[in-house]
Amino acid sequence: MSPRNAPRNAPRIAPAQAPYPPAVARTLDQLKTPGDQPLSLFRTLARDARLFARFTGAGLLDPGHLNLREREIVIHRTCALNRCGYEWGVHATIFADAAGLDAEQLAATAAPGIAACWGPREALLIGFCDAVHASADLDDGLWARLAEAFSEEACIELMLLAGFYRTVSLLANGLRLEMEGFAAPPPWA
Repeated sequence: MSPRNAPRNAPRIAPAQAPYPPAVARTLDQLKTPGDQPLSLFRTLARDARLFARFTGAGLLDPGHLNLREREIVIHRTCALNRCGYEWGVHATIFADAAGLDAEQLAATAAPGIAACWGPREALLIGFCDAVHASADLDDGLWARLAEAFSEEACIELMLLAGFYRTVSLLANGLRLEMEGFAAPPPWA
């Protein structure tokens, strides 16, 4: 069967298998997750060492201008808006507890509108995600609210984070990556 005629749930490109090139192997060793192997997203990108290096070098999971909870709200909402169950489930499993996101809040990242479970700053993040998803832009009113709540550097990081996880969503959805065995199912599944 050609890739064009592959079933919707079959990966379009098979992940690379060990042994990996040395630079790829070193990076994969640093990206440990609960599964037996590195994430299939990482292993698929590892088919090309250049693309893999560019992708893994652009990550925003390090301590930055946002706290873990803020970062994860933006990642979950962005992935939910793009119906990327693969990445939503990985983050729900690996980061939600540490970020203090309970089951209601996780479900709210995928629900339309701004749920009552969010505080004002969190609701602002949800509104930010919805706006950039809808128009790849921020109106002046939203920008003013963000600038009042977050530093300029944090505002830049928010835009980078939403854009990066839109790219991750495109990769995971477009490549038809199978859910990781350890990952939580998304609320819309």
